[in-house]
Amino acid sequence: MTSSENPTRSDLIRAAVVGTSGAGKTTFARALAERMGVPHIEFDAYRHGPNWSQTPDGVFRQRISDAADAGGGWVADGNYSVVRDIIWRRATAVVWLDYPFPLVFWRLFRRTIGRSVKRAELWNGNRETLWRHFLTKDSLFLWALRTHRRRKRDYLAAFGTPEHSHLAVFRLRTPAQARRLLESPRLAGDD
Repeated sequence: MTSSENPTRSDLIRAAVVGTSGAGKTTFARALAERMGVPHIEFDAYRHGPNWSQTPDGVFRQRISDAADAGGGWVADGNYSVVRDIIWRRATAVVWLDYPFPLVFWRLFRRTIGRSVKRAELWNGNRETLWRHFLTKDSLFLWALRTHRRRKRDYLAAFGTPEHSHLAVFRLRTPAQARRLLESPRLAGDD
């Protein structure tokens, strides 16, 4: 596993961005895709139908596969294990936003409050509400708390397997490291 913050364009031409809910995967992936001039594949947009209905696994897998096969390069973001094999098999790199839990929780809190107050539409007409995240078992805060350590353990194990040995892994532990990666002059062209 590498922790290099100075990848070349070819390292990241097909990048999967992972990390705990609230780490900033979508924001980072969108910025990286823009910098690279490639499409952004946001898993949540494919997974969540109207009224937060969940796209069936088979349909979800096919849509992600089609999106990944649509062009030469892309940046995908999300942690859905049901499509990990599809994306990671095609990817050249994984960018892991491995931030400390207090930072992730604070970001998730700010994002959720902001989206709820502004009634921001996310995907397919869905909007976050405060009651859903503070008063139900579907709370993203509970989800982040339950999955943060497990994701770290699972990603470390996955990166060490032969089927993922083709991936360049960029483990970023701070937002400053993420900014430096995005600003790398080597992303402007093949080195």
